[in-house]
Amino acid sequence: MTALDVRQVAVLGGLGVRPAHRLSGVGRRVLAYLAVRGPVAMRTMISMELWPDLSESRGRANLRRALWQLPAGWVSSDGGELRLEAQVDLERARSAIAEAIATGRLPDGDVDLLTRDLLPGWYDEWLVGVQDQFHLGRIQALEAVSRTARAAGDHPLATRTALAAVCAEPLRESSVTALVEALLAERNLFEAVRRYESYAELLGREMRAEPGPALTALFPVFPEAPAPSAGALLARSNGHGRKHP
Repeated sequence: MTALDVRQVAVLGGLGVRPAHRLSGVGRRVLAYLAVRGPVAMRTMISMELWPDLSESRGRANLRRALWQLPAGWVSSDGGELRLEAQVDLERARSAIAEAIATGRLPDGDVDLLTRDLLPGWYDEWLVGVQDQFHLGRIQALEAVSRTARAAGDHPLATRTALAAVCAEPLRESSVTALVEALLAERNLFEAVRRYESYAELLGREMRAEPGPALTALFPVFPEAPAPSAGALLARSNGHGRKHP
């Protein structure tokens, strides 16, 4: 086992390192930057993007201080370049996203990687675009895995991945649709209706809109009727909405 195998930097769900070390504020920022933008980056680019409001000389001084405060061996230097000498969970997550979108499949151990956002609570200018890209990619990947799992009859995986997508973006209709489809496929009508009604209520409150036809068409309702309640959907789906003589 090499030193690279032992050292790990996590940036999904928050910043963490293994083995555990107490890091200074500037040290944390440099490790996070190299984990996301690296593993190799130019010194000048790091100092400019981490401290854009400071002069070039003060930015370089902050970077030198950060490197001095980091544990030995985590970052190596080669002229004007710095290299992170550690494994990063983001690399594996990016590969998982690409595989899921291309094939609709993921090893079970990789699903958890796609349930966490990139450095939540960090709002640095250099990071925001990368966060948005990763957030969208992981949701698209979760939806793709859910659809493939549902078609294969793997209901637990289909519902688990679709639910993770909905938790990430409660107003994203394609995620809600994937979850409802997965629940209906495992014949969990009550939960499917509950999820539909919760989404319809949220959509109406937040955007003054109604669910689209692709979602409402999953339930046996009249196309011209307003968005049905859970009770109405259950009654119609079970054939209990008919009057008896």
